[in-house]
Amino acid sequence: MSNRANFLRHVAQTSPAPMGLEIAGGKGVYLHTTDGKKYLDLIAGIGVSALGHNHPAIVKAVQEQAGKYMHTLVYGEFILAPQARLAALLAEQLPAGLDNVYFVNSGAEATEGAMKLAKRATGRGEFISARRSYHGSTQGAASLQWPHDFTEAFAPLLPGVSHLDFNCDFCLNQITETTAAVILETVQAEWGIRKPRPEWLQAVRKRCDEVGALLILDEIQAGMGRTGTLFAFEQYGVVPDILLLAKGFGGGMPLGAFVARREVMELLTKDPVLGHITTFGGHPVSCAAGLATLETLLAQPELIGSVKRKEALFHELLVHPKIRQVRSAGLWMAVELTDFDEILATIAACLERELITDWFLWNERSLRIAPPLTISEAEIRKACGIILEALG
Repeated sequence: MSNRANFLRHVAQTSPAPMGLEIAGGKGVYLHTTDGKKYLDLIAGIGVSALGHNHPAIVKAVQEQAGKYMHTLVYGEFILAPQARLAALLAEQLPAGLDNVYFVNSGAEATEGAMKLAKRATGRGEFISARRSYHGSTQGAASLQWPHDFTEAFAPLLPGVSHLDFNCDFCLNQITETTAAVILETVQAEWGIRKPRPEWLQAVRKRCDEVGALLILDEIQAGMGRTGTLFAFEQYGVVPDILLLAKGFGGGMPLGAFVARREVMELLTKDPVLGHITTFGGHPVSCAAGLATLETLLAQPELIGSVKRKEALFHELLVHPKIRQVRSAGLWMAVELTDFDEILATIAACLERELITDWFLWNERSLRIAPPLTISEAEIRKACGIILEALG
């Protein structure tokens, strides 16, 4: 049977209509298919391939580490150089209150670990998340979702979860002495790129401090330079108690992390021992890829330094009667049209012209744009030209 037939018959599907491109390779901002086409990738695996596909530094790091050793023992027992070096380099880039890294495999796992840590640190069991947020699809992370379109079929989920509106001042009264943690995306992703007002996020931080709740900031999509700084929270004058990372953090390999103060993280080591454990979390090959990614971003500051300029170019070029608004946070954009039918038609028209775009879970009127940070201005012009042609 063909790969396509095997994919459709034997690989579990997430929707009735996958894009169905059969990938043969990738390089930079392009994905190549087995039928000889070359697709300009404007979503980078939902923000995963921050440095593009098959970046030479990442490929080299993966190959070299795979040649030394791969899995050795469950997480946390052996000293593995890629883990230790990545944790130390990451801690150097973060504020003093974020110096201890727990490596996992994905963003959802980072959310789950952070929720357990918040319960352990506060002795409380209630969580507050924002409406129209997304923190993963495992049961704890899925419990944070509102609306319940993607979760009601799996009820009951975790109790003790309530929701507030992003940027709502009045809603801060919901944060009380029974709240273990408030978990927010620094920039809301699936609602179609919604940024917080700095004073609102600072007020959330203050309210958490007043009632003894933790603030968890999810930068699974917003981190690693996507918004124009290494971490988006740097732009808002706020430091979280727990930071969540994944997607671009692994440079194309499965890697996530939750980061907190060492004395807080140590609560997972006792009463009971092995309070949180993972077999493959922090896999040495994934950590080698993550280390190469972070080292490249630091060694080539123009990658993040050019984000705002490239963001402005997208805004300059994406002008069309059908485009109602372009919301952005660096190289992360929502191009708002009229309705979901038009979004699907535009995505299909872009695919016909060898351009990959996508949609958002909680915003049916917007196209997703989140290209590799390495995209050139010429490639931006090409991409925008295709979008405008597709709209026409």
